[in-house]
Amino acid sequence: MPLLDGLALTVVSFAGLYFLALGGASLIVPARASRFLLGFAGSLGAHLLEMALRMIAGVAFVVAAPRMLFPDGFAMFGWALLISTVCLLAVPWRWHQRFAQYVVPHAIRRIHLIGLVSLGAGVFVLVAAIGGGAT
Repeated sequence: MPLLDGLALTVVSFAGLYFLALGGASLIVPARASRFLLGFAGSLGAHLLEMALRMIAGVAFVVAAPRMLFPDGFAMFGWALLISTVCLLAVPWRWHQRFAQYVVPHAIRRIHLIGLVSLGAGVFVLVAAIGGGAT
């Protein structure tokens, strides 16, 4: 397996672990998970860090997709992540901040649902990454 493919699968696996951690936190310590989610776009630095991590994850999903289960779905997910990130970078970060300040409080009212979906997403990503590598 070429180095880039291995690195991409590692980043994808970390994304799966992130989903598992977010899911667990949302179910076990929902107040802490809510504070974490409310921090998105809270400052220019947080916005730029989020955009950088989204770009890295998006590229990793696109590169790793051929070696994963459901390669077309993961490639589309990676491209959607990249395109949405470019769109967020094209608008002033204050707009992203206002959007997050409006949407996130509504979303965290269902923090337990976010937790369950995140756990499911984490398991799905990890199984797809590990299972695809075995084929």
